[in-house]
Amino acid sequence: MRRKTRKCWNTRTLLSEANTDCITILRHIITLRGTLLILTVRRIIMKRSNVSVLKRLPVGSRATATAKPVPPDVKVDTRAFLKCRPEYTSLSLNLTQRPHPIEWVDVLPLLQKVSVLKGRMKPSDVSQFLVELSKLHPDKMPLLLSDQRFIMLLRYSVEHLRIFSELQLLEVLQSFVWLKIPASHTVLDVFEAELRRQANQLTLHQLLLAADLWRCIGRQVPQYLQCLYDSVHLHVGQVGVPELVQLLYIIGEGRHCPKDLIHPVEQLLMHHLSQLHPEEVGTVCLGLFKSQTSLSEGAVTRIVDRALSFVTEMGDFAMVNVLKYLRFSYLYHRTWLEAMAQEVPRRTHRMGVQGLMHVTLTCSALHYRNDSILTSVAESIPSLVPHCRSKDSSKLLWAFGTLGFIPIQSPGFYPSLIDALRKRKAEFQRYPEHLLTGLLGLAFVSQFPEDLVTLALSPEFVYLSLRNSQLELKKDMFTLDGAVALELPQWKGPRLSGELREEVAEMLWKFAKSDVCLKPEVLEAESALQDLLGGDKFVCKRMILPHTRSIDLEVHVDSNGQPVPVNLLCPKQSATMIPSPQSLEKINSGVPVTDKLLAQLIKGKNTTDSLASSVKVTPTPCQRLPPDEGGRLFDSVLDLTNDMIETLTKPIRRDSTHQASVCQGFKGPIKIAVQISSRNHYCAQSQQLLGLHAMKRRHLKIAGYRVVELSHLEWSSMLRKSRAEKLGYLHCKIYDNL
Repeated sequence: MRRKTRKCWNTRTLLSEANTDCITILRHIITLRGTLLILTVRRIIMKRSNVSVLKRLPVGSRATATAKPVPPDVKVDTRAFLKCRPEYTSLSLNLTQRPHPIEWVDVLPLLQKVSVLKGRMKPSDVSQFLVELSKLHPDKMPLLLSDQRFIMLLRYSVEHLRIFSELQLLEVLQSFVWLKIPASHTVLDVFEAELRRQANQLTLHQLLLAADLWRCIGRQVPQYLQCLYDSVHLHVGQVGVPELVQLLYIIGEGRHCPKDLIHPVEQLLMHHLSQLHPEEVGTVCLGLFKSQTSLSEGAVTRIVDRALSFVTEMGDFAMVNVLKYLRFSYLYHRTWLEAMAQEVPRRTHRMGVQGLMHVTLTCSALHYRNDSILTSVAESIPSLVPHCRSKDSSKLLWAFGTLGFIPIQSPGFYPSLIDALRKRKAEFQRYPEHLLTGLLGLAFVSQFPEDLVTLALSPEFVYLSLRNSQLELKKDMFTLDGAVALELPQWKGPRLSGELREEVAEMLWKFAKSDVCLKPEVLEAESALQDLLGGDKFVCKRMILPHTRSIDLEVHVDSNGQPVPVNLLCPKQSATMIPSPQSLEKINSGVPVTDKLLAQLIKGKNTTDSLASSVKVTPTPCQRLPPDEGGRLFDSVLDLTNDMIETLTKPIRRDSTHQASVCQGFKGPIKIAVQISSRNHYCAQSQQLLGLHAMKRRHLKIAGYRVVELSHLEWSSMLRKSRAEKLGYLHCKIYDNL
């Protein structure tokens, strides 16, 4: 009776000191027998929900949905950095050093003691019992977790929680790791609350160790982590290399870094950077990547420089982590990427599909195309298809399509990944974005697997994808639908509804009007073309192909090379505007090419002299300069070429022979799409268009347009020139294209 009274008194005391949340939790803990029932019911519910998902899947996909998860092809030690220094022993749990296992017969006496002592157990007894039981062989753990005596021990651990020492508290938490207590177990709620309460009393090492134990258990504890982050400000002087690396590891696993912690972390990193080992640099980069933490460009550059100093010593996992953070930071570190051109090909055979996916995804994000990297990855992928998740396949297809890797360069690459997508169809029910990402990558290189396209554009899949009203998925479907319409004219499969197409096109146009339409280079090109052609009715700034997500300046000319009004095409412009007589006169003449204009173009030469003596003629036609020449096309004097002079001085009413040669094979007006390109439309330091922009160029030609590009190198230089020089440049561009 006395023991029972003492137990009740202890419980009442604990309840009176706890807040409402803890009271609720403790009530669950005291009835831990019911926890097993709850977990059983939860498993039944999950099974039933899986069945309901299967019923919604196509018949051919149900077998795949019940398949086991894709096994990893390469085992990666994500905690390899812990081997770099002995100091990590006090900050983390070494999962490779499990206590020597004991058998069930050795456990029975311990459980018997629990049933005998019951309420007479001291805190040291409870912690010692849990530590000893955690040594049980892993195969026997389910038997222990269901034993009523063990459940009783958990209950007493809760009752003694407030009087555990810091060491005992951490010992019990560590025993939960080896016992494989489920991360959702209610006993962990109480331990987390107690650790938060004692956070101010724990040392920085103890806080980091507890955070690592929660990570090993697999439980997300954002409130506890906030206590850890708050304490870092108080213990900045104690943060050395191991504390910093462990902190960034925890930050990454928690997927969040408080804003007020970013600056101190950056300062600590820069201070200790020269002491970091290769695997520690990889862990730092992974933590920053997972937590989406942006450091200054200078700091990121120094981190990558440090990685570059021992790149050949880095493990594959660490090297890939550096690439991940480069991708997140959008930092084009040329020397590191050149090193990757050497390192990746010699490592592809051992890296595994996920590592290869991240390598190519970084290359595509940074617009870095290197055929050595792409070819080596493409040759390795077919043998790794059994290990490809839908995410891996889709990201690889996107990256290779973005970088313009055509199928002929590695015949087995695209077919193998398309088959991988087919085998993982069931995953699209949960991750519809993976199917759309993969299909867009394929569309960039004109590949359209019809069964997968049919699935992606089916009403059921569209509904599934748009349940959360994600704009990105709408845009992806819109782009895929537009590509199918143009490149598969005989397509009989499903298409997006007209309402959805209009909705996305309107959203894209609204964004374009507030962004790209207002860029100085676009406004200047639009204004100059209007002057050149005779007014704003001859230039239409619009999204000719909305599914390509960008604008163009549309110009039409007739069979004589004269401008034709296109204002009817322009969004939200009146369709009843009639040109004035003055405008009609401009239509017939465009910009008159006079001696005065030529004089302006050649910087004040004597216009009374003959053209032969006043115009500097070069024998080669006007060309875009390569990037390494700086794009200085018109630095001092505009060098007029033979072709430009001929175009500028030729009477606008050409003879019949010239008209016939220009207009042969054309019916109706010639449609011209003037594109103001950006360096972001191309692979870095290359004339290779990126996937979306290469596809747009292809689609404009299919739609009957001639493409005139005002390259960023040429046009950015022209923006500093006189109006006359801009008009001469545009005249050359437009009419040379005819």
